[in-house]
Amino acid sequence: MEKSEFRKNAADMIYLTACAINNKKPKQERIDSLDLPKLFEVCQKHILTACVAYALESAGVKDNDFTQAKEKAIRKNILLDAERRTILRKLEAEKIWYMPLKGSLLHDWYPKLGMRQMADNDILVDSDKMAEVRDIFLDKGYICEHFGKGNHDVYFKKPVLNFEMHSGLFNPTHIGNLYPYFKDVKNRLIHDDGCDYGYHFSHEDFFLFMMAHEYKHFSGGGTGVRSLVDTYIFLRKFKDSLDWDYLNAELDKLGIADFERNNRELAIRVFSMQPLSFEDKKLLDYYVMSETYGNIDNLVKNGVKNRGNGSKLRYLLYRFFPPISFLEGSVPWVKKSKLLIPAAYLYRFFRGATVNRKKVGNEFKQLGKQ
Repeated sequence: MEKSEFRKNAADMIYLTACAINNKKPKQERIDSLDLPKLFEVCQKHILTACVAYALESAGVKDNDFTQAKEKAIRKNILLDAERRTILRKLEAEKIWYMPLKGSLLHDWYPKLGMRQMADNDILVDSDKMAEVRDIFLDKGYICEHFGKGNHDVYFKKPVLNFEMHSGLFNPTHIGNLYPYFKDVKNRLIHDDGCDYGYHFSHEDFFLFMMAHEYKHFSGGGTGVRSLVDTYIFLRKFKDSLDWDYLNAELDKLGIADFERNNRELAIRVFSMQPLSFEDKKLLDYYVMSETYGNIDNLVKNGVKNRGNGSKLRYLLYRFFPPISFLEGSVPWVKKSKLLIPAAYLYRFFRGATVNRKKVGNEFKQLGKQ
């Protein structure tokens, strides 16, 4: 799809999403101008298909693709919620502390079931018990797709059950102050009533983590429009009860105060259907063209800016010879001994030249265009 077409259909997606989450019927003249197949394609790239389906149905539009996507989203949410409760009971029985993260809670604050489509369930658990957590999932018939690398392990069971079990919220490879700020997060969690090992964030700390998580993506490959919807949904529910003095002080510590303010103000203006300034439109376009999981263009541009201090050469040196903190996050076995550092650099080089050859090639091709 041409970029101009993508942007036009993204504007329709944003309008219909705003209608859905605010329980407003879309204007008929806007409905009459829709290109449903192209709108569906854009919605899929931003994981807002089910949300838009609700808006279309409120205007009397029944489209098979949108209807099926909504029904699948509802089914998956129900299945993930039920399975998460089962997993949490097993963690309780094994005396492993845990905390469900972001989407597991956010989807309940959307107006209707399935509006917030779920790719997986994320749960923070005791980092000393990751092997025991793996045993729980293997005993339940899951496939372990990823273990012991980075800050989360990945489990899948057909047809739609995906879990990411986090040993930490961030790792040293992530930008800025995110990792040190959230490193000892257990100390700031609140114990759940009615269980021995369950925890949750205060509303303020939930918001801080949500913003930090979005900033991680925004400053990397980019992040899509759904992150703005999440911000709007959270603020609509909790904004007036939040301790903003605490939040502003902590956002400064995280180094993301400007990002949070811009994100918050844009989300409110977009989904309250307020007029947008030129700067608003420019920022919104970044979200639109990033899609949900970002793109290589943003990744390289932001890498040169944030990792290379504006220099492509410095960025290249960073990519070939990242700092030890980054190395420990991407090659965990290097933590065993400093003598393994040279081997870790060689491992990264050969892995990039073989397993990740296409990805690395695209990155350097994009770097040449900068």
